[in-house]
Parts: sequence; C-alpha cells; structure tokens
Amino acid sequence: MSYKILCSDLDGTLLTTKNDVSDFTISEIARIKNNVKVILVSARMPKAMRYLQTRLAIENQPIICYNGALILDNKREVFSTIIPVKELIHLNEISIKYSIKLGLYYKDEWYVPENSERVEKEIYHTKAEPVIQDTQQTLFKWNNRNIGAHKVMLMGNKESTDIIFPKLTSALGNSLHFYRSNDTLIEVAPKTISKLSAIKLLLNNDESLKDVIAFGDNYNDIDMLTNVGCGVAVENGRKEVKEVSNYTTLKNTENGVAHFIKQNLVF
Repeated sequence: MSYKILCSDLDGTLLTTKNDVSDFTISEIARIKNNVKVILVSARMPKAMRYLQTRLAIENQPIICYNGALILDNKREVFSTIIPVKELIHLNEISIKYSIKLGLYYKDEWYVPENSERVEKEIYHTKAEPVIQDTQQTLFKWNNRNIGAHKVMLMGNKESTDIIFPKLTSALGNSLHFYRSNDTLIEVAPKTISKLSAIKLLLNNDESLKDVIAFGDNYNDIDMLTNVGCGVAVENGRKEVKEVSNYTTLKNTENGVAHFIKQNLVF
C-alpha cells in the first residue's frame, strides 16, 4: 500500500490506553512519518491532542480538532466554525428540563457548571482542566466576546439522554449535528463540518482523497472512512463502522493501528 497521508482518530482507535499511545505505535509512526503525513483527527480540544503530537514527534503536522470545527497548523488557524450563543442558549434551555449539564468548548477553553465523575474522567483522559462556571454565566460572557462553541458535550444519564436526543434533533437538527458518544453523553457540533470536510481542506493541489488512509472506530468516523482511499476500522469499533470500512484491524488496546501500519505500509 502507498499513501501520502495517514489520518487517525484518537480515542478508541490510535490510543492504546485511555490517554496515551504505546511505544509500538510511536515506533511505527517514526518509521513512516518521513514518507507519509500523519494527521490526528479527533473530537478533542487542541491541548488534549498536542501532547500526543509530541509523543509521536509529529508537531510539524496539522491537527483536526472538534471533529473538524477547528483546524490548526502549528499556531496558525486554518479553519474555524462555531455554534452561535443564540443556539447554545436554546440548547441549554432544553437540557435544563432534563437535568442535563453542558460542557462548552472553544479553542483551548473548556467550561462545565460543576465537577462530577464524568468531568474527572474527561480530565484524566484528555489531560485538560475545565473552568467550573455556571453555564448561563459562560454564555453571557461568550456573547460579550462574540464567540461560540466549537463543541458541546451534553452529560446526563441513559434515561435522560434517551429522552432528549430526539427532542434535540427535532428542535435544532437543521443546523446542529447530535451524536451519541455513549449511553450518557451526546456530542454537539455544527452540521456543516465533519472529519472528512476537514481532511479535504488540508489536501494540497497534488493530493486527493485517494491518497489518504484513515483509521477510526465510531459513528463520527464513517464519513471519513468511506470516502478516503483506504478506510480501516479497529476491531472494537461500532458494527456500522466495520461494515463500511475496507479493512478491520486489531483492537485499539492491541495496537491495531500500529499493526496495520507495520504489515501494510512499507517504504
């Protein structure tokens, strides 16, 4: 196999543990990075990706953050789109009725209304710290700053997220994309973006999607995996993801991405 660009999701895909890559993965990326661009593609915020770039020694490559809502090339902002405060207020009003809390993300800023077990898990997984502040206060300040959210994380329980999901898609589905991370979390992003749209923006004139090999595990990876030259799912990925991918490799905890690279990318 010969590709110019390798794009990989992080959580559940490239990461062997909840917050780090393995030595095997580091060595395989080191072996190919002079011949292949390695671009990390994630729903994470920039600071939660940069330490992994450093671990992989690919700091010179761009990163696709927030599922494509923010693209950075070193410190240069290649692309950015946000959810306006007006829509965030509406989202918050619906969420309050079901005791669902909002995690609000803008660039390297992360705001939550209170600490919780879920927030502590996110801190551990991403090595980022939130500002604890009432959501309405955050939105008031953001409105004055004329900014919005690159991503929103709705945090509830299974019952509340089951109930609110169709209500949100009905009320705000025309402009926002709602995606179940798991039974208790719903991620919200601008509908105009995706991991695939971000990859397209980073292609040079002499590159096309056929030159890209991509790895993923979850619903937000499907568009990317089905449109690039080679889409590879990890064994622990969603059934729907594996069904549309060209190949399935080992689980992320078994270094699936690194094994596939070792067996198939030879220079």
